[in-house]
Amino acid sequence: MRVRARLDRRQALLEADGDQHREGRARRHAGDLLMADDSARQSDLTAGPGGVMTDEVGVITGDLTLRSELTGGNVILKIQYKDAAEWYAVTGGKASLKDPADLDAVHSIALALLHRPSG
Repeated sequence: MRVRARLDRRQALLEADGDQHREGRARRHAGDLLMADDSARQSDLTAGPGGVMTDEVGVITGDLTLRSELTGGNVILKIQYKDAAEWYAVTGGKASLKDPADLDAVHSIALALLHRPSG
């Protein structure tokens, strides 16, 4: 992974293997970051071994969607089974942000940690 030293809204905050440099698009489909809403980011992923621990239902596995929401200066990570209606809070997935522009970085890092289709 490579983190860029100086960032603005047009640069990717974190570049992970497999992204193929698609971060420049203003709006993407459901499988990538949704950039239309400045207070949330959403990406599909496949959970690695052990799945993702949630506060409400414990571990969930398989094809999932991660959502990073910025609310009142806090980022909250939520997860759902892909295309399901219910969202669950990721255990330990809450932190305060001093700058709302950091939401992209937090989402990208969380996605890189959770998306492990090969284990």
